[in-house]
Amino acid sequence: MEAELMMGYGKFGAAAALAFAAMGSALGTGLAGASAVGAWKRCFAQSKAAPFILVTFVGAPLSQTIYGMILMNSIVAAVAETPTNWPAMIGAGVFGGIAMGMSAWFQGRAGAGAADALGETGKGFGNYLMVLGVIETVALFVMVFITAAIK
Repeated sequence: MEAELMMGYGKFGAAAALAFAAMGSALGTGLAGASAVGAWKRCFAQSKAAPFILVTFVGAPLSQTIYGMILMNSIVAAVAETPTNWPAMIGAGVFGGIAMGMSAWFQGRAGAGAADALGETGKGFGNYLMVLGVIETVALFVMVFITAAIK
């Protein structure tokens, strides 16, 4: 197989890492965003102050897109070094991207619950943020471990 074709296949894996991570970020921010809007609506309906801090929960899943980009860059560098290793790069990109995307998606689900709870009670921000941090850790582990494995 020609080197250019092998590099192309490897770069497919790199693109998959970013794409799947970004899909998860889109799902997560959409879920958390819808919940934050609902919480704000309830606050307005009850003539309570609408807590702007709910945006924190909405934006939390975006970081997985950055992790996907970092993994993408690592895969591109690895496939440039060893084009014959393209099947591993596809696997690293697809499975790594999906894992990071799932982390973002479920972080958004947890953020939706956090936005609802904080909007209703005005309490617990630190606790909710810790939960989002634990979910975020999954994506960080995936990025770090796969990046180390492909070098």
